[in-house]
Amino acid sequence: MDKTLANIDWSLIRAFLAVADEGSLSAAARVLNASQPTLGRQVREIETALGVELFHRHAKGLSLTATGQQIFPAAKAMRDAAGEIAMIAAGEDMRATGTVRITASVIVAHFVLPPILARLRADEPGIDIDLVATDTSENLLFREADIAVRMYRPEQLDVVTRHICDLPLGIFAAKSYLDRRGRPEAVDDMLAHDWVGYDRSDLMIRGMRELGWPVERDFFATRTDDQAGNWHLVAAGCGIGIAQVATGQSDPRVERLFPEMPLPALPVWLTAHEAMRRVPRVSRVWDALAQGIPATVRSPSVS
Repeated sequence: MDKTLANIDWSLIRAFLAVADEGSLSAAARVLNASQPTLGRQVREIETALGVELFHRHAKGLSLTATGQQIFPAAKAMRDAAGEIAMIAAGEDMRATGTVRITASVIVAHFVLPPILARLRADEPGIDIDLVATDTSENLLFREADIAVRMYRPEQLDVVTRHICDLPLGIFAAKSYLDRRGRPEAVDDMLAHDWVGYDRSDLMIRGMRELGWPVERDFFATRTDDQAGNWHLVAAGCGIGIAQVATGQSDPRVERLFPEMPLPALPVWLTAHEAMRRVPRVSRVWDALAQGIPATVRSPSVS
């Protein structure tokens, strides 16, 4: 048997790479949108085909053996080449109609993009939209998305990026909460109030410490790492929270506190693979996002 990766079914190589990247069958299955038993079978198949053990099995998941570590770069190179081939072919598709896949953060996908995409669909009924709401980075090279809306400048090669605006942040609380607990008269008075924060993420903790508030995780009375859920908890009256100004000002259930207080803004970058950026339908969606997202900053009530 020729034990080279070139003679192994591509689905088995994808399975190997996903498990190597994620460290467990369950996490890799979510990435590949496959079942855990299927992925486990594929890992065993590639090990059998190569005649070597690629993973150590342990209680916390799977880790690469020495042989697996040696094979990984070659398998990754195959994946990169396959992705590049697919991208070149996709970039030659000059149809103005079809599907465009957008990935954006949960908050942007829930509260910023819907009216923009509704207008786009009215203007361009031949363009279908797949919207992926996730706070993880989708890989543009492998067509996991055609356009990414990100809060940082991507450094991936062969992508086109454009900084389109900065989304300001504000401090908000539900009117029902403020009616019950009272409205803080000074900025520091907010420290005596209930806050909605994150569970495992320390993003808010670090941000508040930069403002001079030495808070810990237990400072937040209600916690969730789901950003859309975080906002709904604030709007329902669980406590004070931080949100994009456009999101807060469009919700009649809440009030903005101390709008003069300076908070950092979130930069918004549009990103697409350079080959896909030339495709007419992708270009049309890009332009709609580039115009529509900054408009939510100028007119928050439309978001």
